[in-house]
Amino acid sequence: VASKVWSKSSRAMIEMLIAGQADPEVLAELAEGPMRPKIPALVEALEVRWARPHSVVARAIIGHIDFLDATIEELTAEIVEATRPFDDLVRSWSTIPGVSTRTAEMMVAEMGVDMSRFPSDKHLSAWAGVAPASHESAGKGPGKRRPAGTRQGSRHLQGALVEAARAAARTKGTFLSERYKRIARRRGPNKAAVAIAHSILVAAY
Repeated sequence: VASKVWSKSSRAMIEMLIAGQADPEVLAELAEGPMRPKIPALVEALEVRWARPHSVVARAIIGHIDFLDATIEELTAEIVEATRPFDDLVRSWSTIPGVSTRTAEMMVAEMGVDMSRFPSDKHLSAWAGVAPASHESAGKGPGKRRPAGTRQGSRHLQGALVEAARAAARTKGTFLSERYKRIARRRGPNKAAVAIAHSILVAAY
């Protein structure tokens, strides 16, 4: 019934179940916003056998989620503070389709801001693991090369760039989204995502 198990309304219902409230109609009335029209379906869904062991487990899960949320907030604040000297660059990189502020912060953390470390965007792309690799083709003569996936590089940066590429693919009317569609039709979504990740990195460089 609920599209998200962990929404504000869902949490309120679970906490009431833990507290001992088992009346489905009372629980369903805790629904807010878009869930309000679903109250009849919620009443039916909440006709459950909720025993003390369920409360013990649910309370432990809620406590763990709250701990993780608090930890994420604390670490996020530290990241914001650490990247403050690079705010202008983070904002600039965030204008690239698919690149969120968090992704831009990851790029700063992983590859730094001094691009003179990399003689060219090709060196950076290879280091980041988003440049097409090649190797000698056995039995086809010297100098012949064929594609061999991508080179191994910075795993964390590579993951962030591929995630950004998939986000860019969902944008409307951008160069990167159109390029993703063209490549995906010929070579599949995974190779298209790596190609767009490469384009994002070249733009950042």
